[in-house]
Amino acid sequence: MIQKLATRHRFTASTIITATLLAAPQLFAADAPAKKSLLDVWVIDGGWTMLFIGAAVMAFIGLSIYCFMNFSKAKFVPSDLHAALMDHMSNCRVRSAIELAASHPSFLGRLVAYSFPNIDATQPDTLGRDQIEDAMADFTNNEARKAMVLINYISVCAQASPMLGLLGTVIGMVGCFATLSSSGAADPSQLAGDISVALLTTLWGLINAIPCIVVFYVLKNRYNGLVSDAIYAAEGLLNAAVATVNADTLYAKIPEGIDV
Repeated sequence: MIQKLATRHRFTASTIITATLLAAPQLFAADAPAKKSLLDVWVIDGGWTMLFIGAAVMAFIGLSIYCFMNFSKAKFVPSDLHAALMDHMSNCRVRSAIELAASHPSFLGRLVAYSFPNIDATQPDTLGRDQIEDAMADFTNNEARKAMVLINYISVCAQASPMLGLLGTVIGMVGCFATLSSSGAADPSQLAGDISVALLTTLWGLINAIPCIVVFYVLKNRYNGLVSDAIYAAEGLLNAAVATVNADTLYAKIPEGIDV
């Protein structure tokens, strides 16, 4: 009888020990803090300021894609339109050239349709070049105001992003000092959240601001270059018409041969 009781007690003790060992990892896991995801560590811990920085990032991406798609050679100086206009102007078909340009949505088409009605046939030497160049300047200035609005918004994103990051830094530092004043001790676990706000907002503000600055100047130079190409093409069309009108006078000035 005594032996049976002892055996039963040993069995019960071993069962309890085994159950405790099996349950121990789960108990420690329950006490351990949950592991944060990368989204929490790098974005969400930055606080509510990250919402505004995220909006600046999305605005920058959208504006950049839109501008790069629209600031292209095909939409400013398409080769097929330029060749067709050159054919008309070389044969002094000015009205046909204006009608063709007016039907094309490209920058060169609109530039020709706006400025070439100022061609003056009563001035065969220049065809009214001064009036045409003034009209071209007015057109490019008006178009530049519209195009630079979108490019300047990228500059706004570049300037606002680090300021939003600085705002988050100040908010985080204020939280740190508030925690210190309330607890009276520098507990790293209590300060970690405020430090995350201070550092993450600054980090993402700079991450967005740096490419914004680069893309702003790239798009600005690209637009100016495409406008210059369109103006150069329009002047070439005008020169072709002037050369055709004054062909006899022009070639009369060129000697056939020079005696030495």
